[in-house]
Amino acid sequence: MITRTRLAAGACALLAALAAGMAFPAGASAGEPTGEDAPKVDLVLDVSGSMRTRDIDGGTRMAAAKQAFNEVLDATPEEVQLGIRTLGADYPGDDRKTGCKDTAQLYPVGPLDRTEAKTAVATLAPTGWTPIGPALLKAADDLDGGDGSKRIVLISDGEDTCAPLDPCEVAREIAAKGIGLTIDTLGLVPNTKMRQQLSCIAEATGGTYTSVEHTDELTDKVNQLVDRAADPVVTPVATEGADACAKAPTLKSGLYTDREEFGQQRWYRVDVEPGQELRASVSVGADRAVNPSYGVLLRAVTVHGREIVRGEAAGDGRTDVLSTGLRYPKSESDEDDATAEAVCLQVTNSFSVAGGVKTTPGLPLELTVDVVDGPGDSDDVAAFGLGRGWWLLGLLVLVGFVAGLLWGWLSRWRFAIWRTN
Repeated sequence: MITRTRLAAGACALLAALAAGMAFPAGASAGEPTGEDAPKVDLVLDVSGSMRTRDIDGGTRMAAAKQAFNEVLDATPEEVQLGIRTLGADYPGDDRKTGCKDTAQLYPVGPLDRTEAKTAVATLAPTGWTPIGPALLKAADDLDGGDGSKRIVLISDGEDTCAPLDPCEVAREIAAKGIGLTIDTLGLVPNTKMRQQLSCIAEATGGTYTSVEHTDELTDKVNQLVDRAADPVVTPVATEGADACAKAPTLKSGLYTDREEFGQQRWYRVDVEPGQELRASVSVGADRAVNPSYGVLLRAVTVHGREIVRGEAAGDGRTDVLSTGLRYPKSESDEDDATAEAVCLQVTNSFSVAGGVKTTPGLPLELTVDVVDGPGDSDDVAAFGLGRGWWLLGLLVLVGFVAGLLWGWLSRWRFAIWRTN
């Protein structure tokens, strides 16, 4: 019994070591967390007439929002610069053109004076229209400048009433600017149409959507989002891939963002020195409704077009993002004057959309490039995996063979003892 337990423990340890070598490649230095500038948050609150409805904990939606804001203001971290913008708070009339311009900065984004901000919130009264699109554009301007994290938290109880300025398209345009701004949305007592619109806005910028039906839920969620803004983040660098390798921009290790049209190819170049390894991954987001059956291909090729390695992923159904990656180790050179190799990265997608869905701007693309010293040192976990050869697999087979022989011998010995007794 003791022998069997020890054998099982040894096998588990070996399998765990193998899994560690395969599942945890060496960390990529694909960007550093920003933190030089203070994180900024703009709370965008719907103050349209529907906020008078009394269906949240026995009170109005406006009362629930005010209570939540007061508690959030008390809990906002000191390092976060916070502002408050309203939509539909000032114009009570029926003129659509005027109502769709009704958005104002209630409290400017900056160091927080809690008393002043609470006083401003106390003056709010449900009034007019729901110009979500115009409010998002203005909120993006409120957060302009600086390298710290930027987050818009939109709280609304209804869908936009100012189309054709579609707020989902506005969110895509904001994301396409590559300014690292995230929009999170919260729907108060949502219906299907509002849920779809707010989800689309959040997905376009990598944010989250949450439905809220109680005051404490609203408070907790807004607090979470404000706290999240204070966490260090890596801000992607906006770049623009070319339609051919010869025209492609040369990238260094880092995190990059781009836009890719449906079925389009984007090319980038990376210089890899002898003895280095190129590690690259790409994620393409489906920020609008797409047809089933789609794929993403990432290829590394030489400047002459010969394929070196590829990574691909495919799906069939609903998706938010599709990712794939590749690794290419460049062999050491005996020549002292060996030059770097220009490797071309090609990103291709096979997403398609049904009629009526806009194809511009292109799908959001995030590319991670990491050029590191080739694996080989004992502290490089990647060197422990099968990528460095089949010795580990051979060792596992050998251990399994020996364990099988030992187990068979023990079984025969125990059977012989049983027959004797």
